[in-house]
Amino acid sequence: MSDQATNQPNNQAANFEYDTKDPKAAQSNIERDETILEEAIDEFDPANNSGKDKTIKSEINIDAFHARIAELEGEVKAAKEGQARANAEAYNVQKRMEQETQKSKKFALQSFAKELLEVVDNLERAIISVQQDDDADDAIMEGVKLTHKSLLTVLNKHGVAVVDPQGEKFNADLHEAVGIDPNAEADHVGEVLQKGYTLNDRLLRPAMVRVGQ
Repeated sequence: MSDQATNQPNNQAANFEYDTKDPKAAQSNIERDETILEEAIDEFDPANNSGKDKTIKSEINIDAFHARIAELEGEVKAAKEGQARANAEAYNVQKRMEQETQKSKKFALQSFAKELLEVVDNLERAIISVQQDDDADDAIMEGVKLTHKSLLTVLNKHGVAVVDPQGEKFNADLHEAVGIDPNAEADHVGEVLQKGYTLNDRLLRPAMVRVGQ
């Protein structure tokens, strides 16, 4: 047998390539190549060869063979690590998609809810106006109040909460200062010109306030 034939391990183990983008295919390839590796080791293991193969074994470069085995084992290990990274990345992508989906559902009503706030404002102005009118019909007043309450209940059911910070410490994340209130405590909200609102803890509209100095 020629040196070329005897110094080469099983040709099946010559190329180890893995597609780490497809974890299932990568696993299948790993199992295939581990089998080829085991067969190659068995083929050149003196304990598994008969006396008639001694001539072949004597011609094999043992150091080169073991170096190739180590190289193949390294490639199998690298492929397994690549598969693990691909699995982890697929898991992370799935989680990010789930989070984005939940976020989209949670804030899908943002534009609609913001437009409804103008209706709430108008109802509140109507209530104030009726309260200041001594000749106002009590039934009308009660109807406006009930409409206002019902609308707020519906908004609250969908995550909209009122920001009415009168007397609270000024918070630039929730309040918008538009003037000074001389009667308010320093750095505290005095008069609330327009209530603010949040949607699922995200600011929908800041409260317009006057702040004490």
